[in-house]
Amino acid sequence: MELPPNPGLVDVQRDALYAYDAEAHKAVVNARPWTTDHKYFKTVRISSVAMIKMVMHARSGGNLEVMGMMQGYIEGSTMVITDAYRLPVEGTETRVNAQDEANEYMVEYLRLCREENRHENVIGWYHSHPGYGCWLSGIDVGTQSLQQQFNEPFVAVVIDPDRTVSQNKVEIGAFRTIPEGVKPPVATNATTGDGQSVPLNKVEDFGAHSHRYYALDVEHFKSTLDSKLLETLWNKYWVQTLAQNPLLTNRDYTSSQMVDLGSRISKASKTIEMLSTTGQKGPKSDAVDQNVEKLLGEVKQIAAKERSGLMAAEVKGKVFGCGCRGQAQGAQPENP
Repeated sequence: MELPPNPGLVDVQRDALYAYDAEAHKAVVNARPWTTDHKYFKTVRISSVAMIKMVMHARSGGNLEVMGMMQGYIEGSTMVITDAYRLPVEGTETRVNAQDEANEYMVEYLRLCREENRHENVIGWYHSHPGYGCWLSGIDVGTQSLQQQFNEPFVAVVIDPDRTVSQNKVEIGAFRTIPEGVKPPVATNATTGDGQSVPLNKVEDFGAHSHRYYALDVEHFKSTLDSKLLETLWNKYWVQTLAQNPLLTNRDYTSSQMVDLGSRISKASKTIEMLSTTGQKGPKSDAVDQNVEKLLGEVKQIAAKERSGLMAAEVKGKVFGCGCRGQAQGAQPENP
């Protein structure tokens, strides 16, 4: 649907981030300040519409990883993302690779953008990590490193659609790789930016490559037209949005969380039993105690979310009469 011209939809000052300056962008690219400072880029600013498109794409992939590209420009040490588009690519676990079909799609998409007077360059790629947080796997690090060698400036964005639904906020991370030969930062523990643990079957891949990249701050912005579009969507779908039950829509993720937590508790129990048998004390014993305390915290967090979800389902069921309570308990949703 095409909106009629309306000067009230445009605010020059607020929409300044959408004003692409090709010459300014070209000057930054030619100067290449990131070659002397491997952490030159500090922030990624993503338009609200681009972020919604990425989250919806990630959510549509289910348990499969999906991938897309991001368009924008450079403003100082900030990478501004004005739009994003999906690629016909799917993967499993931590392995997403673009094939020939995706490469042809990218070329054709950019050609059509140029015809529509959209001249922003591709300055990054995004993909999903359903259920295991925002970080880069070994394959992701290799892909991003290759892009930084030949297509700078370039950034990698990772979205976790399952944690986004679970936490009711977008779980997103932006990363750039550190060139070979540069002293890596201090190794991180096996937790993502939100403090949640990486699943047991992903810990090895997470820890093996965490020293090869760094995270950028992620911000978002929206134009006056974005605000109008989002307001229109809210006015149309607000009842469904408020009435939906995360316990039902995200139950597979919750189940996988409990299974993974059970595996880690079992592993910790065996370690404690071994230490008790040998009577070993010291740093290793302290590390085990810290791990157990962390596991207890995660158990409480999951339990709190379940209780909150059940209480919300009770309230929504009474307010909207949508059968939310029955759905939360596993019953079939009522027909409208």
